[in-house]
Amino acid sequence: MAQQKKLWGGRFAAPTASSVEAFTASIDVDARLYRHDIAGSIAHVRMLARQRIISAQEGRKIVRGLQSIQKEVERGAFPFSTADEDIHMNIEHRLIEKIGRVGEKLHTARSRNDQVALDLRLYLRDELGAILGALEGLKRELGRAARRYLDVIMPGYTHLQRAQPVLFSHHLLAYVEMLERDRERMRQCQERVDVLPLGSGALAGTTFPIDRAYVAKLLEFARISKNSIDAVSDRDFILEFLSASAVLFVHLSRLAEEMVLWSSEEFGFIELPDRYCTGSSMMPQKKNPDVPELIRGKSGRVFGHLQALLTVMKGLPLAYNRDLQEDKIPLFDTVDTVKACLGMTADLIRELKVNKERMRAAVQDGFTNATEVADYLVGRGLSFRSAHAVTGKVVRFCLDHGKRIEQLSLMELRRFSRRFEKDVFVFLTPEAAVRRRRAPGGTSAANVRRRLRELGV
Repeated sequence: MAQQKKLWGGRFAAPTASSVEAFTASIDVDARLYRHDIAGSIAHVRMLARQRIISAQEGRKIVRGLQSIQKEVERGAFPFSTADEDIHMNIEHRLIEKIGRVGEKLHTARSRNDQVALDLRLYLRDELGAILGALEGLKRELGRAARRYLDVIMPGYTHLQRAQPVLFSHHLLAYVEMLERDRERMRQCQERVDVLPLGSGALAGTTFPIDRAYVAKLLEFARISKNSIDAVSDRDFILEFLSASAVLFVHLSRLAEEMVLWSSEEFGFIELPDRYCTGSSMMPQKKNPDVPELIRGKSGRVFGHLQALLTVMKGLPLAYNRDLQEDKIPLFDTVDTVKACLGMTADLIRELKVNKERMRAAVQDGFTNATEVADYLVGRGLSFRSAHAVTGKVVRFCLDHGKRIEQLSLMELRRFSRRFEKDVFVFLTPEAAVRRRRAPGGTSAANVRRRLRELGV
C-alpha cells in the first residue's frame, strides 16, 4: 500500500521511515486536544475571512468542515492515523478529505508551532478552571468536617511527639490555609496561561494582514503574546502549573499520610469509610487505607513530571524544537492526577469518622498540659526560662512515679515551686488549654468559629 502523502512532504525525496513515523507520532497522547484544536482553527479561519485573506464562502466551508470533524471525533468515528503524527495534522488532513483543496487554506498565516502552543493554552486554561473548582470543593469539605467536629480535642504534634492540645477542627483548617495558597498559585498560573500565541507563525510572525486581537476576542484570551519567538518556544506556563501541582501534592500527601497514621490501630483517631479501603488476600482482619496511600504515592509522579519538563526545557536553543513534544505527557498526566486526587481526598474527608474518646485519651497521656504549667508560673511572676525548668522537673517526677501532672496534689507541686496555688488545676484540662489560646490564629473555638464564618461553612 502506498504511503500517505505528508502535508509537509514537498521538500523530501524519500518517504518517512515507518519506524520514524511510530517514534515521532504523538496522536495517541494529544488526541485529547481535538476540541481546543478545532476551536482555535475556527477562530483563525473566521479571522482570515474577516481580513479577506480567504473568501467568506471559503471560510464558511472550512468552519462547517471543522464542526463536522468534531462531531466525528465525539461519536468515535474519526479515523485517527499515526502517519499524520499529531492531532493537528490529523484534523487538517481529514478536513481536506472532506471539503477538498479549499481545506488547504486553513493553515494560511499559521504554523504548527503557534497552533500547538494555542491548543495547550486553551486546554490548560479550561483544566485550571476545573482544578480551581475541585480545590474549592476540598476546602469546603474540610471546613464542614471542622464544623462537624468542633468539640473534638486532639494532641497537636511536633517531631511526631505529642505537644499541646488543639482542636481537631483547627488541625483540619491548617490544610484549608495550605489549599488556599495552592488556589492562589493556580489562579495566578491561569492568568499567565491566558495569552494568545496564535499569529506568531513558526517563529518570526507572518506577512499576512492578520488581526490577532480579533482572534483573542473570539477565543476569550485576555491578551496576546508580544514576541513571536518566545510564544512558540517556551513552556514556562506548563512548568508553572507543574510546580504549583507539585506544591499542592506536598499538601495532599501530608494529609493522606495523616489519614494513614490516624486510621491505624496505633493511633485509632479516625475510621476511614469502608468503600474507600481494601482488604487483604491473606489476612481477613485487614482494612487497608489504599486510597490515601495512593494519593501519597502519586505525589512522586507529579514531582517527576516537573523534573522531566525542567530537564527538557533547560538546554533548548530558541525557537521551537521537537523536544517540546515531550511536554504533553507531563501536563496531561498531572492534570488527570490532580483532579482525581482532589476528588478522592474530598470524598475521604466527607465520610471519615472521628474517635473523640481516643483523641482525648491521647491528649491526657502525653503531658500536653506541661506548657500550661509553665504559663501558669509565668503568670505568678517567674521568668519563662525558670518556669520551663520547674515544669521539666515536675514532668520528670511524674514519669518516675507513673502519674500525670493533673493527678499530683498541690503539696507535691509546691515541692517544686511555692508559687503553685490550688487554682493551678483549672489550667490543666485540655479544654482550658484550648480555650486560653485566643490570640489570632490560635486554636481556641472562638477563632475556629470565626474562620469557619469567613469560609462560609
